[in-house]
Amino acid sequence: MVNDWAVEVADLGVERGGARVLDAVSLRVPAGSVVGLLGPSGCGKTTLMRAVVGVQQRVTGTLRVLGRPAGDPELRRRVGYVTQGASVYPDLTVRQNLLYAAAVAGLDRRRAATAVERTLAEVDLQAQAGSLTARLSGGQRSRVGLGAALLPGPELLVLDEPTVGLDPVLRRELWQLFHRLAAAGTTLLVSSHVMDEADRCDDLVLLRAGRVVAQDSPAGLRERTGAADVETAFLALVGAL
Repeated sequence: MVNDWAVEVADLGVERGGARVLDAVSLRVPAGSVVGLLGPSGCGKTTLMRAVVGVQQRVTGTLRVLGRPAGDPELRRRVGYVTQGASVYPDLTVRQNLLYAAAVAGLDRRRAATAVERTLAEVDLQAQAGSLTARLSGGQRSRVGLGAALLPGPELLVLDEPTVGLDPVLRRELWQLFHRLAAAGTTLLVSSHVMDEADRCDDLVLLRAGRVVAQDSPAGLRERTGAADVETAFLALVGAL
């Protein structure tokens, strides 16, 4: 039976430097959806994402990803992770960066070539394929990093504030790409501190001070609080704590 949940988190805790960064976090991410992880800077979004991809230390509680324990070696090719800073090599061209990502993923030469061309089209960098990454704009470098994560065809894509610092047109294009990927079966967990991106998500997890304030659809959050937008709903929920 296919699991309806790409990520299942129960009573998750993370302590760092004697401080509780995440406290009793529980949530579920539906498979094939775009789930937004929203909250102010410093609320624990990045720590939670690191826990999901299996690179966070001092984690307690239960965390299953694609039916396996987080960090299981079997998940390495099934989960893509894009950090806030673009993880690309500036002295390589866009295509070379993607070919390197293909080699790390263990693709043979023929499969790598096909995957690179597919990924260049997905992130709209075909015209820049031969350009050194160092010469690209910040938004284009972000798309190279996204492409490297997309290249192996992950079932789950974890994106840590992928639209920060981007112009509105590029932000819109990236969200369109996210929804195309979800329509094709990929699950996306996308963090942001920009509340106006909330309505672009199928489901939202609102996080504050290391705790989940609420999880619901954008419409559901507005309905339960009587708010006109998600930011007002978030403030109402925080005020009720």
